[in-house]
Amino acid sequence: MKRLSLLSCSALVACVAAVGAPACAQDLRDYDIEPGALGRALDQFAERSGRQIFYARAQVSGRRTTGVKGRLSSGDALDRLLGGTGLGWSVTEAGVIVLRRNERAEGGDAATTVDDVVVTGTLLRSSGDLASPVVTLDRNALDRRGFGTVAETLTSLPQNYAGSATPLVQAAGSDVGASNNVYATGVNLRGLGPSATLVLVNGRRLAGTGSRAEFADVSALPSGAVERVDVLLDGASALYGSDAVAGVVNVIMRRSFDGQETRARVSVARGGGEDVILSHLAGRSWSGGSAYLSYEYQTVNGLSSLDRPYTADGDLRPFGGTDHRRFYSAPGNIMAFSGGAYVTQFAIRPPAGGTARGPGDFVAGEENREAGSLGADLLPAMERRSAYGRFSQALGDRIEITGDLRYSLRKHEVATAASGGVFTVTSANPWFVSPAGAASHTLAYSFARDLGPGRSHARSESLGVTLGGRFDLTPAWTLEAYVAGAEERGDFDNSNRINSRFLAEALGNIPDDPATPYRAAVDGYYNLFGDGAANGRALLDFVGAGTARVENRSRATSANLLVQGPVATLPGGEASLALGLQLRRETFETRGETFIATAAPVERLTPRRERNISAAFLEARIPFVGEGNDRPGLRSLDLSVAVRFEDYDDFGETTNPKLGLVWSPVENLGVRASWGTSFRAAALPQLFDPMGVSPLFLSGAGGANILTLQLNGGNPDLKPETAETFTLGFDYRRRDGASFSLNYFDTEFTDRISRPLTENARATLTDPAARPFVTFINPSSSAADLALIQSYGHLPGFSTLYPFSTYGAIVDGRWVNAGGVRVRGLDASARYGFEVWSGRLDLEASASWILYYETRATPTAPVRQVAGLIGYPVAFRARSGATWRRGTFDAGLHWSRVDAYRDHLGARIDAWNTIDARLGWSPGDAGGWSLALAVQNLLDADPPFYDAPTGYGFDAGQASLLGRAVSLQLIRRW
Repeated sequence: MKRLSLLSCSALVACVAAVGAPACAQDLRDYDIEPGALGRALDQFAERSGRQIFYARAQVSGRRTTGVKGRLSSGDALDRLLGGTGLGWSVTEAGVIVLRRNERAEGGDAATTVDDVVVTGTLLRSSGDLASPVVTLDRNALDRRGFGTVAETLTSLPQNYAGSATPLVQAAGSDVGASNNVYATGVNLRGLGPSATLVLVNGRRLAGTGSRAEFADVSALPSGAVERVDVLLDGASALYGSDAVAGVVNVIMRRSFDGQETRARVSVARGGGEDVILSHLAGRSWSGGSAYLSYEYQTVNGLSSLDRPYTADGDLRPFGGTDHRRFYSAPGNIMAFSGGAYVTQFAIRPPAGGTARGPGDFVAGEENREAGSLGADLLPAMERRSAYGRFSQALGDRIEITGDLRYSLRKHEVATAASGGVFTVTSANPWFVSPAGAASHTLAYSFARDLGPGRSHARSESLGVTLGGRFDLTPAWTLEAYVAGAEERGDFDNSNRINSRFLAEALGNIPDDPATPYRAAVDGYYNLFGDGAANGRALLDFVGAGTARVENRSRATSANLLVQGPVATLPGGEASLALGLQLRRETFETRGETFIATAAPVERLTPRRERNISAAFLEARIPFVGEGNDRPGLRSLDLSVAVRFEDYDDFGETTNPKLGLVWSPVENLGVRASWGTSFRAAALPQLFDPMGVSPLFLSGAGGANILTLQLNGGNPDLKPETAETFTLGFDYRRRDGASFSLNYFDTEFTDRISRPLTENARATLTDPAARPFVTFINPSSSAADLALIQSYGHLPGFSTLYPFSTYGAIVDGRWVNAGGVRVRGLDASARYGFEVWSGRLDLEASASWILYYETRATPTAPVRQVAGLIGYPVAFRARSGATWRRGTFDAGLHWSRVDAYRDHLGARIDAWNTIDARLGWSPGDAGGWSLALAVQNLLDADPPFYDAPTGYGFDAGQASLLGRAVSLQLIRRW
């Protein structure tokens, strides 16, 4: 991908600024509504806008508005009128504006109920306050965060742990799940894994992404078409089925749009990572219907590990760490196999000519070292195109038809770690030199200087279609039905890799193969005794022809039916009931091709796997106490009950209940509690992936480098994960918009599906908890061990670079139902606004504490407390700040904190504090314009130092290496 200059980015913004004509601004009108009583102001708004607006007088009684002046669209004018009042609005299909309670006051993160169109956390349309906490980010709050996409905003939430399923952790090699080969972005609430958070769009499932299709990609949506995002911080399998263990993220797209909206955003950071987003939204509403289409384009330049000193070369000693460079280098090292591990005998130190020519060019007892990821990218270059369209049409008074379509195509290009390995060279190679007169040597060598980094290309394409309708059976009862289909296709390939079969031929270890283009007499022999520049282009092209390619396809289709309405009138109000049925099918297939160790490409094809799921579910809400029978200390009391039965044709049946209680003792105060069970079915690849192997070097006792064979693959005997969740909290909300919420959560996971060795992979051979999955062998002296390692020689991934006799261990990294996890903690949020300096100042804060996080990696392993340990959520994360608005200007300053934590050796990783700033301008006389300048990490704070085994001196799961990132966003509404 081509690098965009800052000049060209600015030109793009200027081009968008020139788009449009006043003739298109058909909804723009002049408003001059003075501050005062909200009811009177709304009457003036209705008269001036020509729009019909419905609200109850009790809703606006006692509320005041700061007024609105300027030439604005009706939506912008109403937003300003309602700012700080605790009210929001929505538009019915007939175009009527309806006011509603909006407890999440503008920009806040407080737990709340949401509007009656798509309600997250309940199947009922008229549900009252929810028993489970919901964090809501509306359109304004998303814009004020300063990020370019919804995916980035979700990654930054205090309740989310970004240590897996993000592009950064994938590129940095720190994702223990290691399935995100298309660099998607998932949500990982509470650090329970991205597969334990269910992601929905308008309440509908996405297809899975990555090489195992076990999590959903939130970066595939055009952010300009998003109305709000609801994050349910509670298990919800009783409502939504599998995966809703840690919580649910529901991305609500706009229901309708009149006119057009163009957005342009440019972001720059030091050394790379330039980001440009262009989007356009066009729509129209008519009597009984509406339709719109949104398109978004994004291009991002990559950021190399060479662009930051703490990631450049793997030697972290200058920062207080250790040297993580390995003995694979150029010049290389002569190795010996001793005591089950490779040790360095001589460092090759060629003279100025570039290649060793005699014994004097070797140094005994020393070692050349080089970073295994030298020159790799830490942020991939990316190009994305996304589109979303929606239509709705009323057919008479009782029927409404709706449908939507979403599409995304994202491409990545990444520089990855260069090839390297341990190779045998004999005197048959004319470049062979021995410092001790031997006839052959084993060399450790890196091809980073010969070939450069490896190259990886990823292509992720997703499609989703929904078609449904709603039929009003009676004035109170409705029937909803829809069919939905989603598909995710992920293709990725690796190139510029060593083909070990070709290398053996070029080294002279095997005769010339007439089937290959290589001829020793013409092209020469490969020289491993040089400094990385000793071989010609034709030879490099031959040995560097290794490639690997994989194509994954995941599909999810469903048919859904839901009927709901009131069933009885009780003294506390109407009891409501929802009943539903669902049929769902999930499929996954993969195929690939490897050209790493053979003379011709080898194709791998995994048959399509599928499962069918049928479900029946219900939810009821029973208001025991309400306006008709309230009393002191008991203003309202509601009970909610939900249960879902699912039948999987691969593992059987599961039933999950959920109970909720909402109690309001006095006005403005609500107390809530919920309990339920949840589950997650194993992803199809986790069940059916064929067995494969991979060689790797792991540290043994005393730090020895032991060649280890890791077994990989699925497990058809996997049981679903199960969980029990409990929440307890309260919400205090005043009519002026001030609010405070506190929530306690307790989630206990059992039969967790995992690969236990990944939790502390570098210490696999020395960690007592991993002992059940490790077999130490000595094939050089044991015939049984030699036969065991030979039995794996036919499996995909087995490398011919290493003799059978040099393996020292076998580790089983296949999927199992391992131990359990239990997480307990607190979430809190607060908001308070007041008038100051002729404007309004809103203070807000949100935080998440992990009080207790215990994990048992295997059924027999001891329980470990891991809160604040590398690879898990920190004990405390928070975001707080202030936003001040006056007229057409707004300014915000927010502080984010990631608490200090520790690595596996007990070393402290310091806390990370960053400040984000934003300035916004929405001139009322400019016809729908708004301009925002945002700065993430205003003080350019480096991430806290972490002595990572990867050789990168930071933790990609808790910090960003971008540093100060400045963005300029322009929005024009026509």
